[in-house]
Amino acid sequence: MYLAWKEIRYSKLRYGLIIGIMFLVAYVVFILSGLANGLAQGNRQAVDDWQAKTVILSEDSNKIASASQLTRSDVDRVEATDKTAVGIFSSAMEKSGSDDKTNVSIFGADSDSFIVPKIKEGRSVEADNEIVIGENLESGGFKLNQTVKLGSGKEFKVVGIVPASTYMIAPVVYMNLDGYTELKYGAQPFDSDAKKPISAVVVKDQTPSQVSITNEDGQKEMQRLTSDDFVESLPGYKPEKLTLDAMIYFLFVVVAAIIGIFMYVMTLQKTAIFGVMKAQGVSTGYLVRSILAQALIVGIVGVALAVLFSELTSLVLPDAMPFSVDWLEWGIYSVILVLVAMIGGLFSIRTVTKVDPVTAIGGE
Repeated sequence: MYLAWKEIRYSKLRYGLIIGIMFLVAYVVFILSGLANGLAQGNRQAVDDWQAKTVILSEDSNKIASASQLTRSDVDRVEATDKTAVGIFSSAMEKSGSDDKTNVSIFGADSDSFIVPKIKEGRSVEADNEIVIGENLESGGFKLNQTVKLGSGKEFKVVGIVPASTYMIAPVVYMNLDGYTELKYGAQPFDSDAKKPISAVVVKDQTPSQVSITNEDGQKEMQRLTSDDFVESLPGYKPEKLTLDAMIYFLFVVVAAIIGIFMYVMTLQKTAIFGVMKAQGVSTGYLVRSILAQALIVGIVGVALAVLFSELTSLVLPDAMPFSVDWLEWGIYSVILVLVAMIGGLFSIRTVTKVDPVTAIGGE
């Protein structure tokens, strides 16, 4: 370590360039990680807030809530202790007297169900023309006791504010089931409340294997999913995450290649010096450890700077950009980056071991 640190201090510019490249690649890794986590959280946050274990959809829905066609009577077919019906669809919301629209995800559910978060301000929904909004919509100018328009122009009054939440990247709006039915299906008549459509049945504390479904002739088949399976099936969720994760993994290879090339070139430039040191009795193992120590120092300093600047960057990003810091994941990536930097340093070991003292110092 002494020789490694001594050489870094002597060749500040060279090693400064390597640290700079290490910093830039690691910075991209952490930013991509934050974006990947932000997108994932933006897609699934509302589902996570349910803290439910099972989501039940129609068999032909391809595991997508917006394509699921169930009715309120199907809730009675689900044998579970804590269950609730929920209607899910997307719409645009605008303030009365304004043409500015905001895309939102609408959840129709009973006000006392676990689907609806606890009210922070105002009260729960009591009428079909009332809604509760997430506080993340307040930044868009929406506020308590305001009249807004949803869908084709139906007016609703904001009666409550709940903690910020998103589903499919869009802020969440909560209303009761009758309001949801009227908003989505209009004045379409239904024979009874039992025939009114819903998207899913959500079960709080029982896993899919613990939930039973009664089936009779003519009834729609239903499928049971874990909450994680339900989230994994959200449109675009898995492709987005896989794409960004693949970019991160590719950058690990880039780090190893960059550090390996730089260390190899500098090792070639120091062949004569290594020859002299070997002639003086310095062991090959000591020189190898010195090179690995240099790669370790470069990795640690570059990654530490990248973590610092990534965190500072997260503080100035706009609210509209989904970005979430997962410190455990960043810690794992930091260790991996330092390890691949040292792997890059291994590329120079063969050059060091092959140095012949006599040849290196110009002998015959």
